[in-house]
Amino acid sequence: MLTPFRQDTNSLYLTRQLNQLGIVVAFKTIVGDTFDHLVSVARTAIERSDIVIFSGGLGPTEDDLTRECVAAALGVELRRDHDIVAAMYKRFAERRIPMPQNNAKQADVIEGAVVLMNSRGTAPAQFLETQVAGQARIVILLPGPPHELEALWRSECEPRLQEILPPAAIATKVLKTAMLPESTADQRTAPIYKKYPNIETTLLAGQGQVEFHLRATAPTIEEAQTAVDKLAGELEDELDDAVFSTCGESLEEIVGYFLQMRSLKLAVAESCTGGMVAERITSVPGSSRFFLGGAVVYSNDLKTLFADVPPLLIEAHGAVSKEVAVALAVNIREICNADIGLGITGIAGPAGGTDEKPVGLVWIAATDGSRQEVVQRRFPGDRERIRRWASQQALDLVRRLVM
Repeated sequence: MLTPFRQDTNSLYLTRQLNQLGIVVAFKTIVGDTFDHLVSVARTAIERSDIVIFSGGLGPTEDDLTRECVAAALGVELRRDHDIVAAMYKRFAERRIPMPQNNAKQADVIEGAVVLMNSRGTAPAQFLETQVAGQARIVILLPGPPHELEALWRSECEPRLQEILPPAAIATKVLKTAMLPESTADQRTAPIYKKYPNIETTLLAGQGQVEFHLRATAPTIEEAQTAVDKLAGELEDELDDAVFSTCGESLEEIVGYFLQMRSLKLAVAESCTGGMVAERITSVPGSSRFFLGGAVVYSNDLKTLFADVPPLLIEAHGAVSKEVAVALAVNIREICNADIGLGITGIAGPAGGTDEKPVGLVWIAATDGSRQEVVQRRFPGDRERIRRWASQQALDLVRRLVM
């Protein structure tokens, strides 16, 4: 897990399952197979958290040290459970394989722990209720293979936690905004969400998008959801039409929703984005109901051939200009017999920029035949980032035109 070759999926699964029990996950730690490091991490985790879950390190090899390290962190002994050893011998005998002696260490149980038998592997899990410095603690050891961990969680751990813990529920909501700087979004909303200290508010910024992740804990899901919805409503009132999603939808899904709702068809003419807008739109199932297609018009010749942009217009204003962006939008709409036309032209770099027209300069235009919306932007970053920002701005321009 400390290399780039394996991804930690167990913590994602456990977080989701814990949240469903109303348990908030405060810390996640990945540590290598070093005894001192493991003991230090285990001791810290047990001191600061009511529930600590370890996954992995319950196998038979020398680097499987979780049992030993947790016992050391707790200051207790391990005992070998001979019933588990016998069960392992039986399991190997049924497969007509001799059991290596090192498998016996999987029967070492932390003093006071309940053994949770693993029907999908040889390493049993362990569940311990204990006291640390006068504070109640629950310590759970689970095997690393996901199919073993998940089965043990569902059958053994979750029912035990439900019996021990008081009723609780977590409600969440995500608001997504487009083309609003993170600092601006926070400046406008911080006075609102700070009035709700019992609701955890996290801002996550991406390329052309800021997400507000709201989370509340309460005895019932109804109470938690009411609290989250109240704050979300106030944030929406402040941010107005910058908010494009409250239920997790992507910007392209929302654009498709508005186009379908108004029975409109979209066509695009893309230069610097090279088809990225079309790719994002067609990633939405059913996009054929609102997207006709268009053209990637990267060269000046194809801007003329496929989008009917006059060569003299390009010569007079340059390929990256308001006039060409508008011509792309207007002409692709007419050529495709669409309701909405979208045109994008810009300099994605890394070369091609000038003092007058630097790398990152993008012009985007959208029209419905009677109205035209045009935006000039200068996006920072490398080629891929500029293209992604431009596609986000283009989709948001269409959204605002048709919403």
